[in-house]
Amino acid sequence: MNADRQTTPVIRQFCYPEDYPAVRALWEGAGPGINVRRSDEPQELEKKLQRDPDLFLVAESDGAIVGSVMGGFDGRRGMIYHLAVAPEYRRRGLGQALMDEAEQRLRQKGCIRCYLMVTKNNPEAAPFYEKRGWERMDFVETFAKDLS
Repeated sequence: MNADRQTTPVIRQFCYPEDYPAVRALWEGAGPGINVRRSDEPQELEKKLQRDPDLFLVAESDGAIVGSVMGGFDGRRGMIYHLAVAPEYRRRGLGQALMDEAEQRLRQKGCIRCYLMVTKNNPEAAPFYEKRGWERMDFVETFAKDLS
């Protein structure tokens, strides 16, 4: 696929279940940084979509999903998950456009602080976020626990 010949991607809300296979494939092919887990299974994403479907965004070009970002808001803090852009669309501003839209939607909900996590095996991500004004929080450690 030659991205130069494609139309400019359009950012829109994720549509379930139609978009799920393409988004899942995008995440799985994104390379380091996106770890697809049980929480990314359809039944788990349905739970997320009941809470804030307007924060799950995709970028579409010529009928193909070429980018995604998922945001969450618990009423106090925001969270960004799974920013992914297809390799042939990278370094063209699409990741920035997805983040701009996600951040704007979080602001509209009243979110004043947002978090995201960058895996250590994804060194390209940290500079991207830092240029956007995100700050490293080297004074905290992240813990996780499967509850089921």
